[in-house]
Amino acid sequence: MISAHLTVDPHFVVGPINRRLFGSFVEHLGRCVYDGIYEPGHPQADANGFRRDVIELVRELGVSTIRYPGGNFVSGYRWEDGVGPRQSRPRRLDLAWHSTETNEIGLDEFATWLREVDSELMYAVNLGTRGVLDALDVLEYANTRSGTELSDRRIANGAVEPYGIRMWCLGNEMDGQWQLGHGTPREYGRLAVKTARAMRQVDPTLELVACGSSSAQMPTFAEWERIVLEETYDEVDFISCHAYYEPVDGDYASFLASAVNMDRFIDSVVATADHVKALRGSSKTINISFDEWNVWYQSRYADVDRITDVDQWPVAPRLLEDVYSVVDAVVFGNLLISLLRHADRVTAASLAQLVNVIAPIMTEPGGAAWRQTTYFPFAVTSRLARGVTLELKLDSPSYETDRHGVATVVDAVATHDESTGSTAIFLVNRSLEEEVEIVVDTSILGDVGIVSVESLWDDDIHAANTMQDPERVALRPNDSARIADGALRMTLPPVSWTAVSVR
Repeated sequence: MISAHLTVDPHFVVGPINRRLFGSFVEHLGRCVYDGIYEPGHPQADANGFRRDVIELVRELGVSTIRYPGGNFVSGYRWEDGVGPRQSRPRRLDLAWHSTETNEIGLDEFATWLREVDSELMYAVNLGTRGVLDALDVLEYANTRSGTELSDRRIANGAVEPYGIRMWCLGNEMDGQWQLGHGTPREYGRLAVKTARAMRQVDPTLELVACGSSSAQMPTFAEWERIVLEETYDEVDFISCHAYYEPVDGDYASFLASAVNMDRFIDSVVATADHVKALRGSSKTINISFDEWNVWYQSRYADVDRITDVDQWPVAPRLLEDVYSVVDAVVFGNLLISLLRHADRVTAASLAQLVNVIAPIMTEPGGAAWRQTTYFPFAVTSRLARGVTLELKLDSPSYETDRHGVATVVDAVATHDESTGSTAIFLVNRSLEEEVEIVVDTSILGDVGIVSVESLWDDDIHAANTMQDPERVALRPNDSARIADGALRMTLPPVSWTAVSVR
C-alpha cells in the first residue's frame, strides 16, 4: 500500500477564504435557464415559473455568487430585450450557441430567482457588439435608486429597490476568435478601461473584472494578460481565468492530475499581474476571478451537439449536457483544492455552469431534478471550507503523466476557522489502482476529534447518476479514519475524493 504524510499547522496561513470562491454561472445556453431554473408548466413551479426543486438543490449546493447572463452569449446580448412586459419582448438569434433567445427571463427575473437561492449577482456586460454606453445603461437600470429614465423603468417593471450589483465582468473571453467582437489585447484593453472609467464615474466602489485568457493553451496567453493589464490596471480589481478539463485518448492518469495544470495557470497569471504591478510601481494588487472552471467534454460538443443548420435556430436545445462519472467528480474536487490552495489571490470563482449545461444539477422537463457526481465535492467544500487556507507539508509519492509532467499521488488542502476551532482537510488519491494509507499530523491543533469523514469513490470509476438511477453515486462515510496521539490515520481508496472535519 502507498503511504503519505501530511502536517496541518494553523500558524501557517495562505490567505482568507472569500465566500465568492464558491460561485457558479448561469448562461442563456441550452437548457440552463429554460427547462432548467425556469419551467412554468412544471408541477414544482412557483408563481414566477421557477422550479422549487432546483431552488432547493441550489441552496443545498451552497453557491455564493452567480455570474450572469454569459458567457459567449453576452457578446451579442441586448439586455433591454429581457426587461418589461413579457408579451412585448423580442425573440432574437443567439449567434453564440445557434439558438433562439425568447427573452422570457432577463435581469429582473434572474434577480428575483437569486433572492430565492440566497446568492449574489455578478453581472457581465456586452463589450463584444456593444460598449461603454450599454454598460452605463444596464448599471443605471440595476443600481440607481430612482429619478432617472432607466431606474424609473426598473421601478415600473416591479423592482422598487435597486439590485446593488457589486461585481461586473467587462465582457467575456475577448481573446477568442469565436467571440463576437474579438480583437487584439490592446483593442480590448482600451475598450475595457474606457468602460471601467465610465462605470466608476457612476460608482467608484464597483468591483470590475477584466477578461483574461479563455485558457492557458491560447496562443496569446500571458501576453494577453500583460497587455490588457497595462491598459486597465488602475481601473480593475480582477483578471479572469477560464479552464476546462477532460480525459484525452483515455489517459486517466493525466486527467487525474488536471489540478497540476490549474496550479500552473494560476501561478502564471499571478506572475504576469505582479510583473505589470512592478513595472507601474503600483501598490495595488490585482486578484483572480476564476469565473469559468469545470470538467467539460468539449470534444463531444464538437462532434455531436454543435448546431450549424442556417434554417434551424431551436429554443433551449439540449447542449453540453455532460453526464459526470466518479472520476470526473474526483478531478472536479481536486480543482476545488487548487482554488483553495490559492486563496490569497483567487478571491472569486464561478463553476460553469449550474443547471443542465456541464452542471452539477440536472433536470428533465416535467420530471425530476437530480444531483450529478460533481455536486457532492462542491456542496461539502462550500460547507466546510471556512476561515483561512493553510500551508501544508505533504509527503507523497509521485508519478509521471504524459500531459502534466510529475504529479503527487495524493493532493490535499486544509482550512481552519479560528472562530469555531474547526479544521477541514480535503484530499484526493489520484492512483488508478492502489489505496493510500495517509497519516495527518494534527498535534498542533490540540486535542481534536473527528466530526465527519466522507469519501467519494466507486469500484466502477465511470459510474454516474442518471435520470433512471439518480442515486447510483453518493458520498460514503470513510470508516477507516481514526485519530489518536495527535495523528489522523485513514485509507484513501483509488480514484477518490475525501473531506475530513475535525474540531
